[in-house]
Amino acid sequence: MAYRLENRQKWPGWHNGPVPCWGPSEARLLVLGLAPGVRGANRTGRPFTGDHAGKLLYATLLKYGLAEGEYREDPQDGMELRGVRIINAVRCVPPENLPTPAEITTCNRFLLAERLAMPQLRVVLALGLVAHNALLKTHRIPAARFKFAHGAQHALPDGLVLADSYHVSRYNTNTGRLTTEMFETVVRQILPLLA
Repeated sequence: MAYRLENRQKWPGWHNGPVPCWGPSEARLLVLGLAPGVRGANRTGRPFTGDHAGKLLYATLLKYGLAEGEYREDPQDGMELRGVRIINAVRCVPPENLPTPAEITTCNRFLLAERLAMPQLRVVLALGLVAHNALLKTHRIPAARFKFAHGAQHALPDGLVLADSYHVSRYNTNTGRLTTEMFETVVRQILPLLA
């Protein structure tokens, strides 16, 4: 909390609060990220907007018809999501982009409420291990039952599919852990499940 108050004092014109999800509640795909970036969603108030991670995510959604318009790193860019909703496992920016277990647990009730408010949801694309485990927690499924692996798809007991990808972070893309082709493959493999 002290970190967030400090950010509000430093940058009073920024969003600096819990970042709401974005996209239609009737979406069939939920993209689940980690947490708002300090100069990204924490600044703009829209998930994955204004930081490096949004570049690959939104370019891929646009390429596969899951968004339309143009991504300009600004929530006023006019881009719209098509059949996709985006949320983070943790709603507020954590210090050093590392949410604590307590923050993940606290925010899990919001993730559960979002999931339950999406009647047509079929697939959750988890960007990274924290997102993967947060979704399992909303189902009360132990993390060991469905292990995170890039490109994996897990059939959950309620009929949802949990699809895994490495996070679209600058670190992962700069080190080559996640390439554009790797991420596009994961999204391409999800498309038939949304029909």
